[in-house]
Amino acid sequence: MSAETLTEPVMTQQDPIDLLIAIEEASVAPVRPEYVEGMAIVPPQPNHRHNDGAFKLAVQFFSAGFELAGMGNGYRAAHKDGRTMALLVPDFYILRRTPTELDESYRKAHKGWYPIDMIALVGEVTSTNHETDTGPKFRTYAAAGVPTYVLVDRHSGTAHCYTDPLLPGDQPTEAYYDTDTKVDLGDPLLLPAPYPALDTAPFLGS
Repeated sequence: MSAETLTEPVMTQQDPIDLLIAIEEASVAPVRPEYVEGMAIVPPQPNHRHNDGAFKLAVQFFSAGFELAGMGNGYRAAHKDGRTMALLVPDFYILRRTPTELDESYRKAHKGWYPIDMIALVGEVTSTNHETDTGPKFRTYAAAGVPTYVLVDRHSGTAHCYTDPLLPGDQPTEAYYDTDTKVDLGDPLLLPAPYPALDTAPFLGS
């Protein structure tokens, strides 16, 4: 894909949720912007290989009995003082629970964004904006305490299972995952129990 990720610094007095709504309304094409590390991000439109591969990973989880595997929802992470830290739309995920009435109330109050603590495992597949998934999103998912981050890095030809999120200080940009299980695309990616090993072959040649 030739499109590049667009970013825009966010004014501190504006709720990032309202900024993303304004970006969606102003765009002539359908977009699903995100907010991470103080920047509004409009990801490039993913191609077929990206979406097909991400879907096949989600199906692997579903076929293994994880009925809360899904795609498409947006999730909000918050700072300790309640301010919006990040607004993310993962390529796929496994939830801890079916959304409760409280979760749906949270989503309504935050204009379409569920709480990120619903997520047990999150996954991203890189496009031309691979730096976003390997940098800001990597740190943000760790800062939010998401236990497992699966990353298919088509740029480097590798797949990763990141576990053991750590936030050594008060700054989310310092967060990281302490454990990285890495394989070449085409090899099975081992995940922590109770998850299945993932077949990464759908991404060969992508």
